[in-house]
Amino acid sequence: MDFLLTPRLRLRSFVPDDLDRLVALDNDPGVRRFIDAGRPVTRETVRNETLPRMLGRGFWAAEERTTGTWLGWFSLDPGAGTGWHEVELGYRLRRAAWGRGYATEGARALVRKAFTDLGTERVTAQTMTVNTASRRVLEKTGLTYVRTFFEDWPDTIEGSEHGDVAYELSRETWATRHGSPSGEDRPTT
Repeated sequence: MDFLLTPRLRLRSFVPDDLDRLVALDNDPGVRRFIDAGRPVTRETVRNETLPRMLGRGFWAAEERTTGTWLGWFSLDPGAGTGWHEVELGYRLRRAAWGRGYATEGARALVRKAFTDLGTERVTAQTMTVNTASRRVLEKTGLTYVRTFFEDWPDTIEGSEHGDVAYELSRETWATRHGSPSGEDRPTT
């Protein structure tokens, strides 16, 4: 079932047949460089843990609209029992989709949907300080840097000595930037 369409993307609900695509995505060390230092994930872990989480609320498979090519996923994770009031934006795309603007396009569309349709008041996101590509996507999406923080992770990842960064965007700020308290986008010139 389609959740959201953009000019180039189709975000749809996950289905059990996405298992092999998720296994491939989660076993690309480049994709997971800033997650568990790129360590591979077993098929059983993806089948028993990752896919069931993605079949639930807040996660969508991303496909190229014209070709149907599977690109990865996007999420607005409401967390456990918090409803849609505050969500965490996330995404993970195949390397073949990098550098083409898909992450920004999908993230912007999800933020718009969160504020206009889901009743969200705040969108948050986190990434490693050294993950400059992801930070650029968050900034292009309109999220603002809030703080750098340090946590004890089970494994050391290259760059983890610089910590992680938190970003956020409120409904009020988003609506002000888009020219309407109702959240409707203002045309750009």
